[in-house]
Amino acid sequence: MDDSEGRDCDVVIVGCGVAGLYAALNLPASTRILMLSKGSVEECDSMLAQGGICVLANDADYDAFLEDTLVAGHQENDPTSVKVMISASRRVLNDLMDIGVAFETNARGELAFTREGAHSRPRIAYHADTTGKEITTKLLSAVRARPNIQILEHTAMVDLLVENGRCTGVLACAVDAHAARLPSCALRQTSHDLVPRELREAFSLAFEPVDACPATNFTPFPIRANASLLAAGGIGGLFTSSTNYPQLTGDACLIAGEHGVALKDLDHVQFHPTGLYTGKPGRTFLISESCRGEGAILLNQAGERFTNELAPRDVVSAAIRKQMRQDGTDHVWLSFAPVDRDVILNHFGTIREQCLQELGIDILNEPVPVAPTQHYFMGGIQVDLDGATSMPGLFAAGETACNGVHGANRLASNSLLEAMVWARRAAYRIAHGSSLPAFEPREPLGRPHAPQAAHNSDETHAEPHSQPQALHAPAACSRMTSTSCGHLPQKHTSANSSEE
Repeated sequence: MDDSEGRDCDVVIVGCGVAGLYAALNLPASTRILMLSKGSVEECDSMLAQGGICVLANDADYDAFLEDTLVAGHQENDPTSVKVMISASRRVLNDLMDIGVAFETNARGELAFTREGAHSRPRIAYHADTTGKEITTKLLSAVRARPNIQILEHTAMVDLLVENGRCTGVLACAVDAHAARLPSCALRQTSHDLVPRELREAFSLAFEPVDACPATNFTPFPIRANASLLAAGGIGGLFTSSTNYPQLTGDACLIAGEHGVALKDLDHVQFHPTGLYTGKPGRTFLISESCRGEGAILLNQAGERFTNELAPRDVVSAAIRKQMRQDGTDHVWLSFAPVDRDVILNHFGTIREQCLQELGIDILNEPVPVAPTQHYFMGGIQVDLDGATSMPGLFAAGETACNGVHGANRLASNSLLEAMVWARRAAYRIAHGSSLPAFEPREPLGRPHAPQAAHNSDETHAEPHSQPQALHAPAACSRMTSTSCGHLPQKHTSANSSEE
């Protein structure tokens, strides 16, 4: 298709991770949706999440779940946002199980839970050590089964379209593998002076024009939309060592900042304690925190333990850096000796394979070198409980957004959950022009082998406007198609169907 004159849609979603995909599935089937992926759809950080996704496994865990999240975040969290996330966690898990996400189960066929650092008890649902890939793949399959959703891969957002202070879409361009690693300002040859000073300082970038990316090779085209959702991931591509894909260069934050959209906590950058240390350039492979949750221990060069492995991530990372300085080395060691052999083989098979492939080390027999590496961005575009930004028509969700859940330091395995909770809330606001209840009724947590076909009336009556209850099979997604998009401007009739 010739994009020279641009495209029109009802909703444009920038990013194809769990936030973008789940938002798309929570919009009415009559909504024309265009999704952008800067690289291939497989190259999103959601695919890389290993540990799992938190859930309120039982009501007795509510206070502890809340407290663990606040303590990990150094009490800089927004308590209301944390409560919203926890209250909606079962809904998200049930949606995922309804589309076939295969979480691990115990001998009774119930969800199995693991524990990670700073969690006072097991509450993390998981799929071996590839939870993110399992969830994202199933969401992507469901999206691809929806004829109203189109994905443009290798397409970057390079600017917002703004009219009279309202976002009316995005400016995009097709990019090759090299250009995908460049920040949006480089793709547009943006002057250093046009990037807000606080962004330059927070991300430590020069933002100089890049000669290797001439504008003639990357012709931008407009995508006009009634609502725009930025779910473009984090900022890891700006760091020399990160677990993120290199094309995640903070584009959404940079572009939003240029237009005066409110940003928040730009200095809240998380370093994961245990990136696999190889001494080679490129993306760092993550050694999941759940390894330490199952008993793996950190050792110095003398083979001695030196810290509490289950402390919050920033605390463990600081302890590792201190030990590295004392030892005069670039890494410490992670030993799996205390971990049951079957757990290593069945839960951490991918990690074992990667260590063998990259370093020739078998974690069954010897420790592996690890070092802190940039992992997650707690700051971002400031949003409210609906994912709405300070600019009308513009929403944000996932790592791109800052809703206050994570505070100064994210609790392990809260990222997938938080991203999906806000994606659903943003989709509802876009479709209805009103908000979901902050604290929805807590529905029962379903089982992977017996997903619920529908919720009883006691659970559904509290949600207004025929809000869909959950995802179903990818080909139908029937409970996701009953919402109204009637509040959207009327220029696109496809968003105003008999489903209202």
